[in-house]
Amino acid sequence: MPVRLIDSLASTEPLAELFSDNSILRAMLEFEVALARVEAKLGIIPRAAAEAIASASDPSPFDTAELSRKALLAGTPSIPLVKMLRKIVAARNETVAGFLHWGATSQDVSDTALIILLKRAQPLIEADLARIELALHEFSGKHKDTVMLGRTLLQAAPPITLGLKAAAWLAAIRRGRERLSRAFAEALVIQFGGAVGTLAVLGEQGVNVAQELALELGLGFPDAPWHTHRDRLAALVCASGIVTGSLGKVARDISLLMQSEVAEVAEPQSEDRGGSSTMPQKRNPIGCAIALAAANRMPGLVASYLSAMPQEHERAVGGSQSEWPTVAAVMQATAAAAASMAEISEGLTVDPDRMRQNLNATNGTIYAEKAAILLATSLGRDKAHRLIEQAANRALLENRQLSEVLAEIPEILKCLGKTTLEHLLVAEDYLGSAEAFRQRLLQNTSAISSKS
Repeated sequence: MPVRLIDSLASTEPLAELFSDNSILRAMLEFEVALARVEAKLGIIPRAAAEAIASASDPSPFDTAELSRKALLAGTPSIPLVKMLRKIVAARNETVAGFLHWGATSQDVSDTALIILLKRAQPLIEADLARIELALHEFSGKHKDTVMLGRTLLQAAPPITLGLKAAAWLAAIRRGRERLSRAFAEALVIQFGGAVGTLAVLGEQGVNVAQELALELGLGFPDAPWHTHRDRLAALVCASGIVTGSLGKVARDISLLMQSEVAEVAEPQSEDRGGSSTMPQKRNPIGCAIALAAANRMPGLVASYLSAMPQEHERAVGGSQSEWPTVAAVMQATAAAAASMAEISEGLTVDPDRMRQNLNATNGTIYAEKAAILLATSLGRDKAHRLIEQAANRALLENRQLSEVLAEIPEILKCLGKTTLEHLLVAEDYLGSAEAFRQRLLQNTSAISSKS
């Protein structure tokens, strides 16, 4: 299914298909069929009823437009769905049609259908996150010695390595994926409670039916029905928001490094990607834009879900009814960000020469911290800081190297010496624990690579 135009920047085709009308309809029908099979197995309804319900659950005859119209009147799509399905079953075997939906309530259908869809979304999203991890793991190893400017408050700062930067990206995404995986594991449980969460219609068989239903659907079995307790889904929504935010952070860094004035990295290029309708020379960070758009939308979606958590008693008025579009949008935004950043991570190109040029363009002032620390052992920190600050300002004003200016100040030359000043501006000599931190960030990754 192609993504609707209005959602073209907010989803991927697999996730658009997953949350399509037909897919949602199939998930709801899957619940009803599974429930009937389990209840027939336990002798609660006739086996003929289960067979009739299963044979009537082909989604083709259902009019989803009519289902949507009636859902607006019923407050849930489950009620008109059950009516439509019962009519189809009755046309084939009227005597067993009454056993459809036995013991269930409408929210059992809609909630469990949503959980079924989330179970199918998980591998799609996690596959792209795994692609990113693997690509960044290899990228970090390849660029462990590629020196670049560190940047604080968007200003030039002491040098770092691109390998360390990429390892930090990777570690945040890995933590996000692991958090998301745990949240999925907790959330993927059936909803089956009947009218008020007691399954009274089923008598003493309620727990048995619920356990068997969970097995039939391949979902977890919670301690009790959770109609108005939405904490598991809330944790999943929040975890999605966090990993999408981490993807957005990577996209922000890359898009800034792609600016024409910086030009240190570039997204992979292909036909129809990153161009401009008016400027033929443009190579725009479109993948980053998609990820950032998802990250921009996500806080509002997460807040929307959290605001619906305080639900009344055993069934909510408006709380659960608000969730389907919110959760669907969260999953699609996460998937769009992950797919975009996976493509970027696997094809990101680097210009080490430009990185070196940008380092040199600072006239060595990025090593002012280094000079101040060296000088502080002789002159004290405050005086050293003041002298180096004055020298750095002069170097920028006169467009000269900081080391040259420092060498002209007798007090500094006397303390540091000519040899120290000559080696002051060597980036590789001021990387500190960059490589140690890079290796620590990578040591817990699940990506397999021997290149680092």
